[in-house]
Amino acid sequence: MKYYLGIDIGSVSTKLVVLDDGLNLAANVCLPTHGEPGKAVNNGLELIRGKFESEPEIFRTVITGSGRAFVAALVGADLVKNEVTCQAAAASKYFPGAQTVIEIGGQDSKIILLRDGLVADFGMNTVCAAGTGSFLDHQAQRLGLSPEKLGETACRSSAPARLSGRCTVFAESEMIHMQQSGSRLEDVVFGLCQTLAHNYLNSVAAGKEIMVPVVFQGGLAYNRGMVRAFEDEMNVKLVIPEHPELMGAIGAALLAARHRGITPTKFKGFNAPSVSDKR
Repeated sequence: MKYYLGIDIGSVSTKLVVLDDGLNLAANVCLPTHGEPGKAVNNGLELIRGKFESEPEIFRTVITGSGRAFVAALVGADLVKNEVTCQAAAASKYFPGAQTVIEIGGQDSKIILLRDGLVADFGMNTVCAAGTGSFLDHQAQRLGLSPEKLGETACRSSAPARLSGRCTVFAESEMIHMQQSGSRLEDVVFGLCQTLAHNYLNSVAAGKEIMVPVVFQGGLAYNRGMVRAFEDEMNVKLVIPEHPELMGAIGAALLAARHRGITPTKFKGFNAPSVSDKR
């Protein structure tokens, strides 16, 4: 059986996905990038290889993400695609009628408008991190909560704290003030989720025609507090993929399968030289 490899290199995490000939998910890994995308991909390839009894034949490889250009030559990517294209490809595959994709990563966020399965428009965040996952992660760490626990805590809120939170600095100051004023932890946490959703909708999604179905992709989709905040803000029911954090890599692998061709792959194999080896 031939396989298709998709790699999504983000600033916070690196995802690798292998699809089989039937476009089924055969293997996947997600691991921290830690500022070393080359090392993260090498580790990911080793983990992927370990999920098969014998080394799988990779017929095509597509790479995406913020570190795509740097690592493409390292692994021997057949194609390099932008994140919008890959996220849209995955959403269209699993949710053919999807019209809007909300995707939030650690350092960036984007909205993609799909019409008849094609990208009609998109928007991305600028330099501000107040509409990204790192905004929430930073506050969760300060509160001593894991991302999972933060979402559970937010869902217990009945009177969310009102935070303007137009930037991470102001949001943290307001959060501390609310805690000192006696606000319950769950209300402060859900207030943060509402702030992120509000920032996203008023910056990344500003001026965009949001139509249902709306698919929520990216690791932040696991946070039930964020799902609740977006659904309350937009008054819609979000569609959550089974593996929201992998959708960029899955989209890359789907694009790899579309370019099967007859020419040999450029993929250098699971023992491709690491960044340190190249130096």
